[in-house]
Amino acid sequence: MSGLLFIISAPSGSGKSTLVNELLRIVPGLEFSISYTTRAPRGSERHETEYFFVDRAEFERMIAGDKFLEYAEVFGNYYGTARHFLDDARERGNDLILDIDVQGAAQVKQRKPDAASIFILPPDRRTLEKRLRNRAQDKEEVIQRRLAEARGEIENYRGYDYILVNDRLEESTEALQAIVAAERLKRAQVRDAVANPGAEAWVAAAKSSLRDNMDGRVQSILASFAEPR
Repeated sequence: MSGLLFIISAPSGSGKSTLVNELLRIVPGLEFSISYTTRAPRGSERHETEYFFVDRAEFERMIAGDKFLEYAEVFGNYYGTARHFLDDARERGNDLILDIDVQGAAQVKQRKPDAASIFILPPDRRTLEKRLRNRAQDKEEVIQRRLAEARGEIENYRGYDYILVNDRLEESTEALQAIVAAERLKRAQVRDAVANPGAEAWVAAAKSSLRDNMDGRVQSILASFAEPR
């Protein structure tokens, strides 16, 4: 079974990139989709590595040709995920990971309702603020804006299939791996744990991350954003 689509979103500073990189390193048959953008490269960013950098006219031609699974205009620049990445991954017998924001995830879910969506969250506001400061790449006003945006993003958690709280890297990586394994088993309609060693454990681990089973934890995280600081 190939051609599965995994949507992964997270507030900035939640550790999403580190988790995705670990997942790609240890799980075979996964590809990562690189977004298109009309903004200029920053620092050491390279074309076809961090983004596909195109001009506005080219991006709008792609919109007109229905080439995107999702796209948005943010602060005057377009960002989007080309649909051909999913077709290319399927042809190679692989599944595809999309690293996109809440708005983009909602668009993809409308087009691809069978996609598995995963929302990665920090354990609380204090931890998120610490991680943002440790990156030492944002000014104070940017950090405060990201913290304010994070609460709004987290409030959209009900639009996701799975919720993963990134507290410890090793445990979070295993949880993400379990979700991928369980979704692959489900789509392949594999139920025989004897024929698939570890299947029951993967499914049980993934079940604990289902949105309905994480509701209380998410409410606790949201409450931490309202606590006096």
